[in-house]
Amino acid sequence: MTSLRKLGSSDLEVFPLALGGNVFGWTADEDQSFAVLDAYAAAGGNFVDTADAYSAWVPGNKGGESETVLGKWLAARGNRSDVVVATKVGAHPEFRGLSANNIKAAAEESLRRLGTDYIDLYYTHFDDPSVPVEEIITALDGLVKAGKVRAIAASNLSPERLQESLDFSDREGLARYAALQPHYNLVSRDTYEGRLEAVASRGGLAAVPYYALESGFLTGKYRPGAKVDSVRAEGAAKHLETERGVKVLKALDEVAQAHDAEVATVALAWLASRPTVAAPIASARVVEQLPALVAVADLELTDADLSKLTKASA
Repeated sequence: MTSLRKLGSSDLEVFPLALGGNVFGWTADEDQSFAVLDAYAAAGGNFVDTADAYSAWVPGNKGGESETVLGKWLAARGNRSDVVVATKVGAHPEFRGLSANNIKAAAEESLRRLGTDYIDLYYTHFDDPSVPVEEIITALDGLVKAGKVRAIAASNLSPERLQESLDFSDREGLARYAALQPHYNLVSRDTYEGRLEAVASRGGLAAVPYYALESGFLTGKYRPGAKVDSVRAEGAAKHLETERGVKVLKALDEVAQAHDAEVATVALAWLASRPTVAAPIASARVVEQLPALVAVADLELTDADLSKLTKASA
């Protein structure tokens, strides 16, 4: 049985890989999504990440499709209490921003779509600089006090605003952020490492990085001359043109070969080993993509492996 990891200062315990729900109701239809969720749960996974805005960018979608699929699965399997459900507020086309009224209204809609009366981890999706952190935290604290949210978190937040939020929570004795969702992986270290990581570390926050596999680049399927059929191919392939991207792939190949592991597993294991990181997020469109992701729970990289990867990605 894989040991779960404590999520920051919250009482949530999570599997070391969060399953990304951005594909549910987008590149994975309901049946495919259910199959992926079933396989993830069967592998011991308990941490699913979605957002009220997923997948509003798809023609014909309004936002909320991913939460709806997840809610139907939870109802069909009767396993709500076994799953740590993380969702986000602030980017849904009809519920934009982080005003107190919007947070409250959007949370009710998320609860309705998820078919549940509580959200385990509720993130602010993007910062809304037009709203003071005092108003945001007070609104989130209200949801916690009402029993509608167990723990709160932030995504895409500057070090300054994060620190300000934590200071306000501490000063007023209100709910405080337990986790942070940064863009962080082997070829994108600069956004998180440094000041943001320092604030998170000092504040006892757990990092739950998104784009953990950089749109698929870190699965190793993008190689010079290879054609990949994916909606994200263009964004991922650009890393083949950078020195860092090429070095990282070479190091990943060597470590993967030494452990008889998939390249994606190694990339996730490096991330999971980083200070502050509790669980990287990765999504699977089909069940076949899942084993390489959940295998992170059992892959033990040596100090030499980690050092090789860290150096290649510097």
